[in-house]
Parts: sequence; structure tokens; C-alpha cells
Amino acid sequence: MEKAIVKLKKGEGRTLKAGGMWVYDNEIDSISGDFTDGDIIVVHDFDDYYMGSGFINTRSKITVRIMSRIKGQEIDNAFLENRVKAAWEYRKKTVDTSSCRIIFGEADFLPGIVIDKFNDVLVVQSLALGIDRMKEQIVELLKCCLKEEGIIIRGVYERSDAKVRSNEGMERIKGFIGEPFDTKVEITENGVKYLVDVEDGQKTGFFLDQKYNREAIKKLCKDAEVLDCFTHTGSFALNAGLAGAKSVTGVDASELGIKQANENARLNGLQDTVHFMCTDVFELLPELERQNKKFDVIILDPPAFTKSRNSIKNAVKGYREINLRAMKLIKNGGYLATCSCSHFMTPELFAETIGQAAKNTRKRLRQVEYRTQSPDHPILWAADESYYLKFFIFQVCEER
Repeated sequence: MEKAIVKLKKGEGRTLKAGGMWVYDNEIDSISGDFTDGDIIVVHDFDDYYMGSGFINTRSKITVRIMSRIKGQEIDNAFLENRVKAAWEYRKKTVDTSSCRIIFGEADFLPGIVIDKFNDVLVVQSLALGIDRMKEQIVELLKCCLKEEGIIIRGVYERSDAKVRSNEGMERIKGFIGEPFDTKVEITENGVKYLVDVEDGQKTGFFLDQKYNREAIKKLCKDAEVLDCFTHTGSFALNAGLAGAKSVTGVDASELGIKQANENARLNGLQDTVHFMCTDVFELLPELERQNKKFDVIILDPPAFTKSRNSIKNAVKGYREINLRAMKLIKNGGYLATCSCSHFMTPELFAETIGQAAKNTRKRLRQVEYRTQSPDHPILWAADESYYLKFFIFQVCEER
């Protein structure tokens, strides 16, 4: 059966030609042939040159997501099996696989799907119509792949409840794929134990992308007084506690997050050293300043302040505010770990924003290191959407 053909306008498809995975609605000149949204179609340039094949959804601004650039390639079971096995082989080489992201959408050439492994549980997030049709097939292929390594998956949970599904004309759903199981899963990362709530936790239940950034702050925290802002379920705070911090305070506005953080502290025997508060960080930081509180280490791990280009100015204000407040609370020679998980907050803009906060507080920053997301969230060059996490560690010094 002949596939429908999406033809690009002359001069369009620059991102696609550079190695990207998406074709936007305003790049398309015409669509010929019969298709249903979610079907595999072929993309041609304005002069009929073959560009690739992928699935189409005319209800989405991202109208085509490329699956293959090889002409004549069938997107069948063998194709998906090769993609899944390649993703797993990459993780085995690059990360601790006890808990990790095994499939990261476009960066694993499976656009629109994310699969996280928490010990012996998989959590699936499907964000695009075409891949949604294939998700259970992909899950079964992954389970078989892991079984060959002696890893038996006891359950799969779907967390396709992200708002972006509505952009695809899809309902937001969550629930078991297969038999029900206990959705509180214990994992160990960097020697820290966590109870991950895959049913009700944020996104897929736990932020695996900060795995090695959490490890990186340990060396700064021995005998230190630490403040962990936007602590979520306590991950940075617990790493600081295990590293020998004198005291750790974790702060988050989510009551569920703080409840889980306290459970995690008890799980690690850190309840006497690591304490958590449920409050608004933006309100707490000025109050700590009024109290003349000082810390050796402050960690800022906020949620994305912007998810679109339209709100970037307000996001910059938010990042500048929390970094400025944190710098005022850090002892001379202390350390600031600060990050942004917003794709639209570019590394250059984030660095500029931090620099402005330092200038406004008359602090000197010495960069210890710059990091990005863990390798199980690979950055595919030319697919900018896969590069989102920026993580700086600075020493904060008084003017001298």
C-alpha cells in the first residue's frame, strides 16, 4: 500500500535537514494520498527528494515526527525491536541501569515515548498519537529484551497524563498496562534509598535526570549546613545527608512531596539530620534573609518556570530572584548548585541570568563545574528538545 506524501515548502525543513526529528505544520506545502492521523507517511522536500518517514497528526503543530531516514524502511516489529535493543545497549554502557530512563523519545529515535525503569517496574509516558499506537508493542519488546539479561519486570504503569497530550488531540490517561501491582517502588541511587510513587508522583514518579548531579554535590556537603530548595521527594537533601552534612533543610510547596521526603529520610536513617518544610521557596528565602540565616551550601532545583517562548521573560525574573536570594544566604566561600530544567531557558540565557543576580548582590562567582542531564537522557544534536537541563556549581565569594 502506497504511503501518503507530505511535501515541504521550498526553503523549509531546515531543522529536519540538520538532523532534527520534527516537521511543523507551517513547513508543509501539501499532503497527497490517503491517511489517518497516526499513520506512517513519507516526507519529501519541495523537489520530491526523499527526507524520511514518520507518523503524522494534522491536529498537532508538530505534524510529522520522523521514525527513519532510510528510504524503503518499514516501521514494523523488527524495526522497533532494533530501536529498543539499541536503547538498552546504550544504557548498559553509560549509566547505572538499576533505575534509569531506557527510552528517551526523539533522542532514542522513538519520538514521543518515554520509558523509565525503577528497579523491576517500568513507567511509560506516551505523548504523540503515532507512537501511542505502538506503545504496548514497544513495552513487550523491552520486557523481552530485559528478560534475556535476567531482568524480570513485575509491572508496567502508564503515566500518559501530561498536558501536552491535549496538543495531539489525545486524552490524558494513567493506569496499569497489564496486571496491577504495588505502585510504591523502592530504588537505590548513589547509595540513597527512595520510595518512588509511580502512580501519584510527579511525571513518571522520580527525576532520574539529576542522578549524577546529585552525586556531584556530595563532596561539598561534609560538615556543612545545607538548604535544598524545591526538594521534591528530598533527593539532593538526602545525598547531602549521607555525605556527612551537619544539618540539611529541604523545602517544597508540595505536601505529597514533603510526605515522601520524610519517608525517604527515615528509610535512610537520616531523620535526625535531614528535615523538610512544606512552604513556598519564594516566600521562605526573603524570610531567612531577615532572620540573618547563613548556609554553607544551597541547592536550587526548581520546576520549569517556562514551557513556552512566550513566558520566557517571567521565567528569567523567577530564576534571577531565587539565585539572588540564595547568594545572599550563602556564607562567604560557600557553594551554590543551581539549575534550570526548561528547554526554552538556553544555557547562555541561564548563565546571563545567574550573572546578573551575582552583580546585583555584589558577589563573585567561581564556577566549579557545569553539567547537564544524566546520560540516560541523551542529548541528540540538532534535536534541541532533548537538551533541557542546565546545572551549575559555583563558589560564592564576597567582593575582593
